[in-house]
Amino acid sequence: MWPNERLLDLLQLEVPIIQAPMAGANGSAMAIAVSEAGGLGSLPCAMLNEDKMRAEAGNIRQQTTKPFSMNFFCHTVTPPSAAQQAAWTERLAPFYAEYGLNTDDVAAAPVRRAFDEGMCELIEDIKPNAVSFHFGLPDAALLKRVKAAGACVLSSATTVKEARWLEENGCDAIIAQGYEAGGHRGMFLTQDITAQAGSMALLPQVVDAVNVPVIAAGGIADGRGIAAAFALGAAGVQIGTAYLFTPQSLISDIHRTALHQAKDDQTVLTNVFSGKPARGLINRIIREVGPMSEDAPPFPTAGAALAPLKAKAEQTGSVDFTSLWSGQAAALGRNLDAGELTRTLASDAQRRLKALAGK
Repeated sequence: MWPNERLLDLLQLEVPIIQAPMAGANGSAMAIAVSEAGGLGSLPCAMLNEDKMRAEAGNIRQQTTKPFSMNFFCHTVTPPSAAQQAAWTERLAPFYAEYGLNTDDVAAAPVRRAFDEGMCELIEDIKPNAVSFHFGLPDAALLKRVKAAGACVLSSATTVKEARWLEENGCDAIIAQGYEAGGHRGMFLTQDITAQAGSMALLPQVVDAVNVPVIAAGGIADGRGIAAAFALGAAGVQIGTAYLFTPQSLISDIHRTALHQAKDDQTVLTNVFSGKPARGLINRIIREVGPMSEDAPPFPTAGAALAPLKAKAEQTGSVDFTSLWSGQAAALGRNLDAGELTRTLASDAQRRLKALAGK
């Protein structure tokens, strides 16, 4: 049925499609729909406390017996210095003045915990079929416990060097994240976004460099993209932006509207919303401050100072200060249920792969 069935065998899937975990943009409903359709539904846990993680995972268990994944961040927590915070506040001061806001009223940055003991204990209790990580891998002792709990381990690589490192440190499958991908870059051995490769260049090089199954991510939104990924050696694909169009998506109405109007040249990598490079639709704050600002404090604290501006602007329907995460293929998005989208993507890809094989 598929040219490469290694991912299907590894994760016991019916179709080699992983729904990307999108923190704040999807929850259990999307994961359930995708898993029920035969793909791998993913629950993003980076913005959830343990009680919410347990509740959401429990909901998945109640609604489907199919495989699912839980996703966590592995970033190094680095609080901003007083100088960094002051520089960022000063950079945003003109916008605060424009909206009649006080820079002294900035709340603390939202919590983005890196994978830790408490999360590991939760994995040992819930026992998801897969656990995926972003920004590398957790401590070796924690990773050993995750694997002992029966979970397959996945993580994102944006370079061949990162892919090799992930395999050497225990990854069961690697997500090759091309430059086109929306949301945060999974980069962890480099900080140079100017040297990041696109999917067409990165994927075959990662496939050649490692022995574990490779999952293509970035710029894939239809059967053509999936077929191309398999032609380049992928064992599966991870798709994010296309799922933001589904009714199970948790994005705001203004984000949804912006996606429907997106064009191929309207996204950029920026650090102004979180402190780490992430791809999103261009808006006023990116044009006037970024896209990559040296003043932005380290992840995830940059967003705290933007929050009051975002809230004030959105009251009038403006997205000037809103993070509108999106990949470069947003214009290919379709208004389908997440389960229907999964099935449509799979059938379209299979039809195209058969045509390529002359069958």
